[in-house]
Amino acid sequence: MSALTKLTATETRLFLREPIVVFFAVAFAPILLIILGLIPSMREPVADLGGVRMIDVYLPIVVAMGIALFALSGLSQLFASYREKGVLRRLRTTPVKPATMISAQLLMATIMSIITLIVMLAIGKAAFDVDLPGQIPGYLITYLLVALAMFAIGLLVAALAPSSRSASAVGSLVFFPLIFFAGLWLPRAAMNDTLRTISDLTPLGAGVQALQDATGGQWPQAMHLVVLLAWIIAAGALAARYFRWE
Repeated sequence: MSALTKLTATETRLFLREPIVVFFAVAFAPILLIILGLIPSMREPVADLGGVRMIDVYLPIVVAMGIALFALSGLSQLFASYREKGVLRRLRTTPVKPATMISAQLLMATIMSIITLIVMLAIGKAAFDVDLPGQIPGYLITYLLVALAMFAIGLLVAALAPSSRSASAVGSLVFFPLIFFAGLWLPRAAMNDTLRTISDLTPLGAGVQALQDATGGQWPQAMHLVVLLAWIIAAGALAARYFRWE
């Protein structure tokens, strides 16, 4: 086994030992999807949306929210707590490099979030008859880009935060604006041009639109994929640059 594989397996075991973190990072989004689907009005066609149901609109939003929760409420706090508890300081005496540590965190988080995605798609289809993505390759590529962008932001928060408590506070400050522009409170279709333009430049706004396009059978727009790539490169490079063992 490579160092990255071993470290990823170890990080996964450590992650699963934190029940509160696991709940908000993995279980909260599927539970929210079930609650939304049980609201009768969410399952009724909306004339202004061309007969589309709100539950169909909200599934990609909840998927994006689940990634953001994992990145900003789970990954960032977990990583910051390693530094606070001296785990990273002890790892510093080993051949593990910062890039390997960050890569292991990203790989672990990506695998866990894909499992959550499969659960949500299964719930949406089985319980509420939500159509599965029509453009599967485009959907999967978009999902991975959204996940990597948000996890890179989460690791950047953890790299800069001096403690897990401050990582939680900063993560919350970042989470709510991003989830607003993803359309949780005001769907993107109802936003004015200014808000939608800002949304297109955020990782969750671009991600939700790309997921919705792929769900409808269209290939995601190039602009949204470029935005996601830009966030991955920028946040990932900064996270590596400001990585601290202690």
